Amino acid sequence: MTNKLIYLLGILFIMSASSCVRERDTDTTMAAELAMHEFLFHDAVDLADDAATKKTGENLSNYKTRGYCATITHDEINGQIIIDFGLVNCMCNDGRNRHGKIWVNYTGNYSDSGSVHTITFDNYFVNDHQVFGSNIVENKGKNSSGQTWYTSEIEGKVLQPLVEDTLYYNANREIAWVQGESTPVWGDDVYEISGTGSGRNALKTFYAMTITEPLTREVVQCRFYNRGKIEMQPQGKALRTIDFGDGTCDNDATATVNNKVYHISLF
Repeated sequence: MTNKLIYLLGILFIMSASSCVRERDTDTTMAAELAMHEFLFHDAVDLADDAATKKTGENLSNYKTRGYCATITHDEINGQIIIDFGLVNCMCNDGRNRHGKIWVNYTGNYSDSGSVHTITFDNYFVNDHQVFGSNIVENKGKNSSGQTWYTSEIEGKVLQPLVEDTLYYNANREIAWVQGESTPVWGDDVYEISGTGSGRNALKTFYAMTITEPLTREVVQCRFYNRGKIEMQPQGKALRTIDFGDGTCDNDATATVNNKVYHISLF
């Protein structure tokens, strides 16, 4: 083989490898998985909030189900709540199937500063994604704007349908109750979420993330996050910016990678 041919083959190999790197850098799977994690673990907080206002045998207000398949057991003396969606999928009013149990152990009254809710999962699935781990939520009282706010410490894992590898997700969050606190109804409640975190995807690629603009969660009015931005830095890859939108309630978000914008569907 001549030196010229070896040189040309080398150039072709480098171009091919570079092409593969660019192709990998257009991948938005990790961004979509991160958006899914943001939903799953904060959705459990919303469920716990709802159930905390109920007694044993009462129905959830915000997560009505066809036939009310979610049952609540509330031990107010020992501070424990079990939200049981049953053994088979149950369609909830947000269009998602759930089954299994969410356990909530709490100290103090939920509305009191210093109260702590520890949320864990027992064979719990949302749209056939199994959720593991814990979320410890503490009421921190009022912030400088006079809004009740909470810290949320998440150590979570998610097992996707038909996939053996587990997704890992850890986060430290601050949650501000920005609308609806002064009214007795749930329909006008809005929260803003900020903070940092990290995780690992099914291919064992690690990432760090920061919420650069607070995520907006309208508990009843929208089943998706509809505002906010996250910067996600995967190990060895380009920075991703996830934009949840301008307030329109839809399942569309964007991920910007190397100045190119891609659409991703929210969980």
